[in-house]
Amino acid sequence: MTLQQLEYVVALARMCHFGRAAEACGVTQSTLSSMVMKLEKELGLSLFTRSGHGVRPTPSGEKLIVQARHILDEARRLEAMATEERGGVGGVFRLGILPTIAPYLLPRFFPSLCAQNKKLDLRVVEMKTDEMKRALEHHDIDAGIMVAVEGLENFECHTLYYEQFLAYVAQKDALFSHQSIKTADLADEALWLLDEGHCFRDQLVKFCSLKSATAPRRTYTLGSIETFMRMVESGMGVTFIPELALEQLSAEQRGLVRPFAIPIPTREIILTTTTDFVRHTLRDLLITAISRSVPPQMLTLNNTEQRV
Repeated sequence: MTLQQLEYVVALARMCHFGRAAEACGVTQSTLSSMVMKLEKELGLSLFTRSGHGVRPTPSGEKLIVQARHILDEARRLEAMATEERGGVGGVFRLGILPTIAPYLLPRFFPSLCAQNKKLDLRVVEMKTDEMKRALEHHDIDAGIMVAVEGLENFECHTLYYEQFLAYVAQKDALFSHQSIKTADLADEALWLLDEGHCFRDQLVKFCSLKSATAPRRTYTLGSIETFMRMVESGMGVTFIPELALEQLSAEQRGLVRPFAIPIPTREIILTTTTDFVRHTLRDLLITAISRSVPPQMLTLNNTEQRV
């Protein structure tokens, strides 16, 4: 029995699919399958049922997989503790990040951080908040960059910066003539919004009391902020962008940006870990690198902003 075999078993239990589990583990499907079968033979138990409908843990398998996760967690914790004692900035570090943060924040700190720390293998994956919380709990990632929301009481959270929401308005839209946007102005607007489950959308809908967000004929939902921006630029409706996106805009694009009226809706960006996290040196390095990469005025919440 090896830790590698346990990793394959846990991945298969999570994915319920040999191909996806093998991809997640970075091996071929045949390798993963043979290693799982070898462990089953060694234990004298079938850990999974295989059928045309997929792969599922057996009752016995479910019990053993719980223990396998515990063993892997302890092994990773031991390795993390050793890394911390050696100086803390080497090895693999898995970082989750929200899709509404990644394209605007990562280019600011990721290249320089990796260049300055050659022994660090920083692996980044985009995921939504709920998915990131589960990944942290299961130790599939080491830390997550997300937005401060309710339900994080069981995690350790460190504030990185505060970011305003901004409106992005088509030239043909009535709101284009406004110097700033009031929440009441959005009541009858055709809005380009992210799907439900994105905290970027959910916070705006709550703050602005956007009843129209549930009306399909008024509100359009696609996949990404960048897609919505292209639609606005083509002359249709209103969308919203995070403050860090400003520096990536051309002068023409900046002409479509409108701030919110006071109080300005603002999200708190945080670095989240589990309470038993031990790689404090690397965590502090990340916090410092990110804080230095954003405009200084975004490091504190000012009196014109309202945290949502």
